[in-house]
This record gives sequence, C-alpha cells and structure tokens, in this order.
Amino acid sequence: MGRVNTEQSDSEQPGSNPATGEGSSSEPEARPAASGDGGTAASEPDPGSDGDGSTAVGAAGGRASRKLLALLFGVAALLLAADVVTKIAAVARLDGQPPLELFGGAVYLVLVRNPGAAFSLATGMTWLLALLAIVVVGVIVWLAPKLRSTGWAVGLGLVLGGACGNLVDRLFREPGPLRGHVVDFVSLFAPDGSVWPVFNVADSSIVCGGILVVLLSLLGRDYDGTVHTRKKREDRA
Repeated sequence: MGRVNTEQSDSEQPGSNPATGEGSSSEPEARPAASGDGGTAASEPDPGSDGDGSTAVGAAGGRASRKLLALLFGVAALLLAADVVTKIAAVARLDGQPPLELFGGAVYLVLVRNPGAAFSLATGMTWLLALLAIVVVGVIVWLAPKLRSTGWAVGLGLVLGGACGNLVDRLFREPGPLRGHVVDFVSLFAPDGSVWPVFNVADSSIVCGGILVVLLSLLGRDYDGTVHTRKKREDRA
C-alpha cells in the first residue's frame, strides 16, 4: 500500500473557504478592543444618553415640572371651588337679609352684587373686565409649563383661581354673559364697605397671589427658577 498523506490540503486548513478554495488570511482575527485597564471591551454609548448625564437631568426636570403644574392647578382648583361654594352660600343665606356681624364688628357678611373689578373698582366696565380675566387665565396657562419655582407656582395658582372665580360670575350670573355681576359678601369694620371695600374669596386670592409674585420678583427669583443675587445685578451694572 502506498503511504497515506497525513497533511491536510489548503482547502481543509482552518479558516479557509471551501467554496472558493482560498486559504485563510494571514492577518490575525480581529478581537474586541479592551479597556485601558484590562477590563471588558468598551461598549457603545446608550442611544438615549449623550454620555454626560443630561438624560437623567432632563428626566428630573420633567418630573419637577409636572409637580409644579400639579401644584399650580391644584391651588387654582381649590380656590375656585372655595369661591363658588361661598358665593352660593352667601346668596342663599344673605340675600334680602341685614348684615351679619362677626367677631365683635371686625367682619360683616353682607350681600353685594358688584359689576366692577376686585374691591368694587372699575364699575360699569364689566365686559372689559371679563375679557381681561380671560387674557390673564390664558397667559398663566401658557406660562405654566415653563415654571421652575414653587413660589411662583403657588402665586400664579392663587391668581388663576381668583380670576376664574370672578370670571364664572361674569359669564353666568345676571344680567348676562360678560356682563354678570360678581357676588361680594365680606366687609371689614363696617357693614356697608365704607372702611374697606366689600370682597369675596376670589378677590382675596388674586391680591394674595399678586403680592407673592411681586415679592418673589423683588427678591430676584424668576418663574423659571433663576435667582438673581445683588452681586450679580451690581456686576451687570
């Protein structure tokens, strides 16, 4: 018998392509690039992240924004509900009745139908005040997603709730839409509003919210969370 050839042909060499008969490449097989400290291969960046943590920051900012929106509209809804309920009770209990004295004359409850603005200002301009209230509500709703300040959220929520409360009266009470008279029922120190104009919950909400917003502005705290210190203002000057 002839001697058996124990050597493998080129087509049977490891890494060769049997279909083409070509031999394997002389270059070594590519290996994953290892990290500089001998650890595992570096992975590609997460498509949802830019590698500097901004995705986590953005998510946190989104959660904070949603909380502030909930705070703003929650405060507004609470004040609107309180205003509507107290006005219904005032009309039911005080209509045609003499003023009700409370706290030794410090507070009087008396029903007044006011065609003007808060604290009986601008009477005779009911339709214009109704349109102004609609504009105020629209501006606050537009600004709400940009809020990054808890104080501003509370202040604007107070203003929004009060504006909506009086707007409901102007739209649905007599004598008609955009001309409805606002129900006021709280008078301080006198039963006729001679010491302090007769007001309601919505009026108080608007004033308190406005004061809070002005105070925050004077302290250098913007609605977007920016804080302007005195030093920064002096540097800019």
